[in-house]
Parts: sequence; structure tokens; C-alpha cells
Amino acid sequence: MNGFLEAVVGFFAAIIGSMGLGGGGVLLMYISAFTSTDQLKAQGINLLFFLPIGVVSVFFHIKNRLINKKAALFTILTAVPGAVLGSFLSGAVDQNLLRKALAIFLFILGAREFVSSFKKQQKRS
Repeated sequence: MNGFLEAVVGFFAAIIGSMGLGGGGVLLMYISAFTSTDQLKAQGINLLFFLPIGVVSVFFHIKNRLINKKAALFTILTAVPGAVLGSFLSGAVDQNLLRKALAIFLFILGAREFVSSFKKQQKRS
């Protein structure tokens, strides 16, 4: 039954992720909260889950000429060193601290999105 539940969560996270709605966040929260997987392994699983979706998305965005090359270059040049630095730092930080930091970050991000969507809705009215 546990494998079935994980397949269902993975399926819906893939659908949400393919729509650009943060399916990786859903998957990471599920893995962190409902399994005994440590934080680094959960983040690795999430990354492996994201890579095929990201490759397909980039392919279609290039095909449809939707990529701003200057912005993409800037993002690559800053994200790659940041990811490398983050991976080294995550190995040096306590797992419980990482879990709490992720939970706080996701809460703040969700609250910010909720408030900004509420403000946009008020401007339309």
C-alpha cells in the first residue's frame, strides 16, 4: 500500500509540476513529512524527479522561442555556483535545522503568494 501511495503522490506532483505550479515542493513536503527519509536524500529525490520535467520544459520553451537568452545566461551563471555552495553547506548543517528552515521558507513563500494574489484580485475589483 505504501508504494501505491508514493506512486499516486508522485503522479500528482508530476502533473502539478508540469503545469508550473510547484509539484517538486509538494513532493518534497510529502517525503519530508510522511516518510522517514532524511532531508538530504529527500532533496536528492526531488532533484531527480525535477530533471526530466525541466529538460522537457526547456525543450518546448526553446522550440516556441519563449526563452530570454540574457536572463537564462544570468540565471545559469548565478544558479550553478549557488547550487554547488548550497550542496556543500547542506552537508555541514544539521538535518533538523534544514527541515525547519525548509518549512519556514515554504510557509513564507506560500503566505507571500497568497497575499500578492489577494492584492491583485482587489486591484481588479
